[in-house]
Amino acid sequence: MVSLTINGKVVQAQEGEMLLSIIRREKIDVPAMCHHEAVEPFGACRLCVVEITRSEWDGWCDYVTSCLYPAADGLIVNTHSPKVNELRKTILDLWLARHPKSPEIIQLAGDYGVYKTSYETVVDGDNCILCGLCTRICDRMGFNAISTVGRGHGKEVSPPLRQAPPDCVGCLACANNCPTNFIEYTTTKKRLTIWDKKFELLTCSGCGKTTITKDFAEHLGKTRDIPAEYFERCDDCHRKELAATMGRITSWEREALS
Repeated sequence: MVSLTINGKVVQAQEGEMLLSIIRREKIDVPAMCHHEAVEPFGACRLCVVEITRSEWDGWCDYVTSCLYPAADGLIVNTHSPKVNELRKTILDLWLARHPKSPEIIQLAGDYGVYKTSYETVVDGDNCILCGLCTRICDRMGFNAISTVGRGHGKEVSPPLRQAPPDCVGCLACANNCPTNFIEYTTTKKRLTIWDKKFELLTCSGCGKTTITKDFAEHLGKTRDIPAEYFERCDDCHRKELAATMGRITSWEREALS
């Protein structure tokens, strides 16, 4: 264990634990749009920047991305110093110029007092901030269906050759975790379409609600050894069946004891 100081408070942490996880454990609000606990830290958005120093540094300080910087004994961290706030404002100012229609960026920028960009606006800019969260989650899921392609201003997230990705199973992990809701998909009663690929949706035999794609169910069956019958019912119906079963067991135990 190590001791460090965050915003004037001495806290304990595991040596090597990343600062962002400690900051969040202390309930301190630090933005980190590219971060997710399920994947390795990436440091793409730079918004989780914090100020660090040590008593022996004689007032000198540095600025680091907290998701990638490990805790160490004696470290002094300031999450909202004037310089840190200015750094975040500059990043958000740039984002407002490139993604002027993103509600998430507009709101976050407003939280830091940036209501209008000071840079030239990309009028047709989309909402993708290139945080890489979708591609990292897709890789972690084991699909590798999408990736970042291109360089500079033309860099984007895309399937191979910008065509329907053969490795995608329609799990929606990318879309559901996109911090700016950039990844779009459509659903009908029986179909899901994402990345220009169409999927058949399974229907719960109990309540009639659509659940997951047939491709995703087959993938889970193979990789998690889940029987195909499991996917005939939705999670809600499974929970109801389990509750009913536990109720019957409790009733039998009461009868046995009476």
